[in-house]
Amino acid sequence: MILEERPDDPGAGEDSARLQDDSSIRKGCDSLNQNQPSQLQSHRARLHQQISKELRMRTGAENLYSESVTIPMIPLGLKETKELDWATPLKELISEHFGEDSASYETEIQELEDLRQATRTPSRDEEGLDLLAAYYGQLCFLDARFFSPARSPRLLFHWYDSLTGVPAQQRALAFEKGSVLFNIGALHTQIGARQDCSCTEGTSHATEAFQRAAGAFRLLRENFSHAPSPDMSAASLSMLEQLMVAQAQECIFRGLLLTASSDTPNNSPAQLQLAQEAAQVAAEYGLVHRAMAQPPVRDYLPASWTNLAHVKAEHFCALAHYHAATALCEGSSADKDELSRREQVFQPSTAGDPQGPTLPQHPEERRKLAKAHLKRAILGQEEALRLHTLCRVLRKVDLLQVVVTQALRRSLAKYSELEREDDFFEAVEAPDIQPKTHQAPEVRVPSLSQMKVTDFFHRLGPLSVFSTKNRWRLVGPVHMTPGEGGFGFTLRGDSPVLIAAVAPGGQAESAGLKEGDYIVSVNGRPCKRWKHVEVVAQLRGVGEEGVSLQVVSMLPSPEPRSTGPRRPALLWSQRECGFETPMPARARPWPLLGWSRKTKQSKTGSHPDPCTNRNCVTCP
Repeated sequence: MILEERPDDPGAGEDSARLQDDSSIRKGCDSLNQNQPSQLQSHRARLHQQISKELRMRTGAENLYSESVTIPMIPLGLKETKELDWATPLKELISEHFGEDSASYETEIQELEDLRQATRTPSRDEEGLDLLAAYYGQLCFLDARFFSPARSPRLLFHWYDSLTGVPAQQRALAFEKGSVLFNIGALHTQIGARQDCSCTEGTSHATEAFQRAAGAFRLLRENFSHAPSPDMSAASLSMLEQLMVAQAQECIFRGLLLTASSDTPNNSPAQLQLAQEAAQVAAEYGLVHRAMAQPPVRDYLPASWTNLAHVKAEHFCALAHYHAATALCEGSSADKDELSRREQVFQPSTAGDPQGPTLPQHPEERRKLAKAHLKRAILGQEEALRLHTLCRVLRKVDLLQVVVTQALRRSLAKYSELEREDDFFEAVEAPDIQPKTHQAPEVRVPSLSQMKVTDFFHRLGPLSVFSTKNRWRLVGPVHMTPGEGGFGFTLRGDSPVLIAAVAPGGQAESAGLKEGDYIVSVNGRPCKRWKHVEVVAQLRGVGEEGVSLQVVSMLPSPEPRSTGPRRPALLWSQRECGFETPMPARARPWPLLGWSRKTKQSKTGSHPDPCTNRNCVTCP
């Protein structure tokens, strides 16, 4: 204990005097009082560290023989973005181009902004994926209605690179759509990486997630161009697709390993199949590692990703040799007879031997070949551990070291079982394992068309007419009364109904209506989305008082439409992203996306059959 003088203590002076009188005793006691507690604390700290180390080693040793330990996967972070003001440019377009009160659309604009804000932090589950898909659908509606070469909202989209964090910005809506699609793929990777791969259900869910992630990146790579950020370049997307396929293949192998361990742990044909499956996983990660090491990907990709892909390639190649050795030295005689009749599993060593080496028949030859495979397995796992220690980031991933060490110890234990005292020469060399899988991953493109999305701005009218791609003039309201031949025009189409023909000298011509006008109001009631039969029913019920109509007359486009690329954007057309503008005559709900389908505009929307009903009062 260290004594301190307290001024408010009455006995402090007496204690100090006594300590001064016995200075020699004080010095020895002081030294003892100061050193003894510190020594005890240091000793306790060392004991605590040693106990903690022993506990960690015991836990690690238990994990080494636990089948629930798996190598971690690589998930992608979501692209981040800044807040975006949709209100100002959309209100300007609604009032100036569409001729409507922009204040009446504040609710729709707020819904759009709230939806975009929610997509910045989606939940890591199916609800988060649905949220991103819903916003992507709204972007397709916005692209069809508000964005055109003639006029578009003045917006600037800001997104941060997922790999480097470098900001990028572009005015093209396609950049926004591509970034959302990238986040759909990234969210799939996070869902797959968090699955419990210690059970077959978890491996199945993880496989599905990585396959869908690969499909999202393929969709982005094949349909988007001119990416302003490295993570959305063609090289990066190709690498990410390969990475997701490799991780899906790894999950497939993990599921097969769990099944074989529980059903037929000593079945030689099953072990040989696992060897080929592991070799397939190693081959996939080998491709990923080469893609990551190529410029320009290697310039901005985290080095830990490249090292992890290399570690996995070595690890699964070693696992292939381990399972091949297990197939050679275990199993019944019937299993070994079946092994002899199996197809080629070893790669040919030379070009002159296309069939490659065959499985030996003699037990001693099998033992020696099994030892050779185990030797390659041990060397491979040691190389994987060496690569693991070279990366500063991977050294912090204890689970990765545990998994590789587990495989190394099992290979060493199996090698010790086959070792004999008279084995002085190692003449046999283990051939490479032929990669093969019985369940290849399927790259699954996101089914965004199955997501039911309602256009926030559907009150502006059908997209086939009321968009910035078209120009029109509002006419009316005009008042007409039916004559002997009706109203003197022919109607056709739906949503909106088109005046297909105007009879010379009829009521419609006198009112100033023209062929090609669209009826948008009947007696003050908006009818942009009415069907042909609904408009006809209203006109047939008109008496002598007549009817008041309001129409829009289409104006010529301010500039001719180009057949080539319109602007240097990620996406040049709606068709490339799978979105098709709905046609007026389409009655059923139209899909958000329709890949590889011909547009039906010329068949159903623009030229529907005219009314052929002789009793129709609207016909001349």
